[in-house]
Amino acid sequence: MPEYTPAPLIKAAEQFAKLPGIGMKTAHRLAYHVLSLPQESVVEFTSAIALARESVKFCSSCQNFTETVPCPICSDTRRNSRVICVVESPRDVSVFERAGGYNGVYHVLHGLLSPMDGTTPDDIRVKELMQRLSGDIEEVIMATNPTVEGEATASYISRLVKAVGVKTTRLAYGLPAGAALEFADDVTLTKALENRNEI
Repeated sequence: MPEYTPAPLIKAAEQFAKLPGIGMKTAHRLAYHVLSLPQESVVEFTSAIALARESVKFCSSCQNFTETVPCPICSDTRRNSRVICVVESPRDVSVFERAGGYNGVYHVLHGLLSPMDGTTPDDIRVKELMQRLSGDIEEVIMATNPTVEGEATASYISRLVKAVGVKTTRLAYGLPAGAALEFADDVTLTKALENRNEI
């Protein structure tokens, strides 16, 4: 930025730019916006972030973000604790819960295997998942995204899970409900054929 921009504003923009999906242009816009807010609003904003960072912890069982340990999902006796859905991030748990069709428990990896980025099994919560399998678990559902990293992670973990005798499944991929065939891409259509069910 030009030299007439105050240094604290530049530092604020640099901090915003560290957030995922925020480029420098948006970061500067956010910094200017925050500085235009009343002092009380800025204090409330920063306090909320600090409080979230201090009070939110990892669930001792599923590794999801929570205020209480274990988390409300793991401690809910109405859920099927014998079925574990493995996801990449806490956001994915929110997506499943919003959909409302799943009644098991979760395991959050907090990342995916990525040799290009140097992310190994030791960098994600694989060890914690394997420790959970010593209990009475009947199925592990791999629900990572259908990306190269997601597929590699699902493949790696499924080999470990199968080795201890637990059934491993993968989310089916294919056509979304209400979609027309003519708009499906080749990969989606191929996956839909591979994952077809008897009716």
